[in-house]
Amino acid sequence: MRITKIRVENFRGIKSGEVLLPTHAVLVGDNNVGKSSVLEAIDLVLGPERLGRRPVIDEHDFFAGQYVDEDGKPVPIRIEVVVSDLSDEQARHFRDHLEWWNETTLTLLDGPPPEETDKDHVKRALRVGFEGRYDEDEDDFVGSTFFSSPTKDDGAHDAFRTTDKRLCGFLYLRTMRTGSRALSLERGSLLDIIVRLSEDKNFKIWEDVLEQLRNLAVAEKPELGITDILNSVQSAMRTFMPADSVSNPHMRVSDLTRETLRRTLTVFMATGVKRADGTEYAAPFQHQGTGTINTLVLALLSLIAALKQNVIFAMEEPEIAIPPHTQKRIINGVRNKSSQALFTSHSPYVLEEFPPEQVLVLKREDGVLTSVAATYPPTVKPKAYKEEVKKRFCEALLARRVLITEGRTEFDAFPAAARRLHELHADEFHTLEGLGVAVLDATTDSQVAPLGEYFTGLGKVVFAVFDKQQPAQKALIEASVKHPFEATEKGFENVVLQGTQETALRRFADYLVKDDHWPSHLTAAKPTNGMALADLVASLRQLLKWGKGNGYAADLLTMCAKEEMPAFIVTTLSAIQAVIEPPQLPEADGL
Repeated sequence: MRITKIRVENFRGIKSGEVLLPTHAVLVGDNNVGKSSVLEAIDLVLGPERLGRRPVIDEHDFFAGQYVDEDGKPVPIRIEVVVSDLSDEQARHFRDHLEWWNETTLTLLDGPPPEETDKDHVKRALRVGFEGRYDEDEDDFVGSTFFSSPTKDDGAHDAFRTTDKRLCGFLYLRTMRTGSRALSLERGSLLDIIVRLSEDKNFKIWEDVLEQLRNLAVAEKPELGITDILNSVQSAMRTFMPADSVSNPHMRVSDLTRETLRRTLTVFMATGVKRADGTEYAAPFQHQGTGTINTLVLALLSLIAALKQNVIFAMEEPEIAIPPHTQKRIINGVRNKSSQALFTSHSPYVLEEFPPEQVLVLKREDGVLTSVAATYPPTVKPKAYKEEVKKRFCEALLARRVLITEGRTEFDAFPAAARRLHELHADEFHTLEGLGVAVLDATTDSQVAPLGEYFTGLGKVVFAVFDKQQPAQKALIEASVKHPFEATEKGFENVVLQGTQETALRRFADYLVKDDHWPSHLTAAKPTNGMALADLVASLRQLLKWGKGNGYAADLLTMCAKEEMPAFIVTTLSAIQAVIEPPQLPEADGL
């Protein structure tokens, strides 16, 4: 079993949206784009324990917090999930609700014609829905899950119950992973799931423990003083009540039920610390380090997968507090042991483990959520994909906005200039990082247009900076990105050197010479005191062309005041900021 499609309406930041899911997938995109909301929506439909929460949903789960319209009528949350690749056991269990999914068109068949259902690309499927709304009569929020097919004559649907959900095998691990949801015996915890899946079930654990605790006497030793106090209470009460009503007062562990015991029991684990007497100190599981908890949680997942053949794992940010090599083992381990694995992530080490067709880039605009599968970036061959994603493309895939630079000098220079301007004029300029702009080095001018087309196709807001181009190449770039910025000079080194004020150039040259930062193999071109401006520019041009990857142009810009910087760089950064944060027009004076 795997989830092939999810449709969401009016849930959290999603006014409407639809996502098609491959066998395994990692959801990427800017913060708050809706990655976690998609997994939470799936959990509302398929999570066996999710509807046990009270309330099931609240006002903050509705889009813009609006759970009633202008007329006071409820505005429902609607979620629908399509699952396919059903096992024979699942198909038998859900036989009255089966539909058919076409894996070629990625749609449900309108009907089950025999000539279609026999084809390899047509799979048995199940459509399950959730609807949540505000109940005015109860002044509460309610929700339920149901089979979307068939629809009865009165418009109702059969309930999709907890037993049905458990057969689907959906497990969701949120970002906050604690011991209480792992090695406790709370309902829905990983250990609880393992116990219920085990062939040798022995639920007498509850009766046995409860019996022991109920018969466990507390503080009965006279030297502890509690017995004497209780006897005094007994004597005082006998003056008001019959003697047999308050006989033999003592303390025990009481008022325990199976549910309170579930919340109380937890696993203790050795910490590696020894007491003075040589015994090993053990601490509750939830008090272990974050990395240990995450790793052990995933070990429990592997046990669940071994016990249950059809498991769908959904996990937020598996990289939390875990080193890169362990992240890779987690991803591959979970993926190999599950029928479907869904992740959200901001880690390049996670992304590189997925082929591009399994990297789903999410975009949300005016509440409408869309997704598109990544493809191989231009010029990137499959064998080099992992390394290129990690080094060059990961940040851009995760960001909402991308600035493509023609070469490495611009790649270093523009972020450095933005940081310098923000440092000097924080009320006027933001850093590119603060604007949510990822910077990508195209390496050559011929790659600006292909990369612009690639990221535009992924739904990104794309900017591009490049030096003077031939008309044909300029036209290609302008057609591929929404916000192109062309310099008036050929070669970015010329943009920097011809646009930077003389005071800043001499300050930079003095710094390089006095602090012995000038490369020894360029000694013949080393600047000297009183050197003519033209000669100084020629000297620095040699340095910048030789050290494209060493950040010399960026270092120069970080020593500049705003008025000393090249006008092209300042105006380009201002224009980028104006696109992202349009300046507010002054309010018109009243008439």
